[in-house]
Amino acid sequence: MPPLVIAILAFQHISPFHLSVPCVVFGDAHPGLPPFTLRVCAVEAGPLRTSAGFSITCDYGLEGLEGVDIIILPSWQAGRPVPPPLLQALQQAAARGVQIVGLCLGAYVLAEAGLLDGRAATTHWAYAEDFASRYPQVRLDPAVLYVEDGLLLTSAGTAAGLDCCLHLLRQRYGAELANGVARRLVVPPHRQGGQAQFIEQPLPVRAGDSRLAGLLDWVRANLAQPHTLDSLAAQVAMSRRSFTRHFRKLTGCTVGQWLLSERLLLSQRLLERSGQGVEQIATLTGLGSPESLRHHFRQRYGVSPSQWRHSFQLTGSDADG
Repeated sequence: MPPLVIAILAFQHISPFHLSVPCVVFGDAHPGLPPFTLRVCAVEAGPLRTSAGFSITCDYGLEGLEGVDIIILPSWQAGRPVPPPLLQALQQAAARGVQIVGLCLGAYVLAEAGLLDGRAATTHWAYAEDFASRYPQVRLDPAVLYVEDGLLLTSAGTAAGLDCCLHLLRQRYGAELANGVARRLVVPPHRQGGQAQFIEQPLPVRAGDSRLAGLLDWVRANLAQPHTLDSLAAQVAMSRRSFTRHFRKLTGCTVGQWLLSERLLLSQRLLERSGQGVEQIATLTGLGSPESLRHHFRQRYGVSPSQWRHSFQLTGSDADG
């Protein structure tokens, strides 16, 4: 199988951090993953000045978008017009069936190209109101870390680009290998909740939130046990109402949503790393029955547990490492 070809767009005054996010995920060598062919493509000709004051040069211009599998726009400058040649290149790539990713304010460029019309998308929460007023035809969700709609993928601000790029790895190579990359980068393999938890809050962080963090670690190690809102609230000596408020502020989601996500993530790992059957995995993850596991797994990932195992199961030294 030929290596995946990924184009990353760079432009004048780009943030070095934004540019580095897809480069470190797809440009560095990671154990177990095949090498990628990476092209950093300049939107404009000549050396590009970064926002940090140094310049970079690129081996490709927009012609580098030909023949790629994925195009990633790491960000954009708020209020900056999008050059027509870039819009045209993205429209042509979309027509060819290329997966196109807009990280952070890169969603503005995808929307300007008309690619997000009638589709779900997200962007940095601080620009959500402006984005919604400019592009009312886009179904903006400002409370999530990333959104996938068909072959289009958009993410929230800055570090959420890492979440989005790790999602791309999970899609194509499975959760275990993607988790390995996350561990090497020392970031969570899959953050729960959404960017709502990072929006400025009128309430300060309280001691109860640190108690909750410890509780969540314990639950992750004991997912086979039954857990309810009331039982978890009792463990940290909180009222149901107070626990619910603190939990949502910490995770960005409800107890039920968080538990389901954690159980499905564990089921991914067990399908990839073990030979246990669906019935055993349903018990170990706390999902109850094989039917429940199959239902939630297909609803979340679009495939059955057996299809996931067939595609991503690790064997031999891969499973050991």
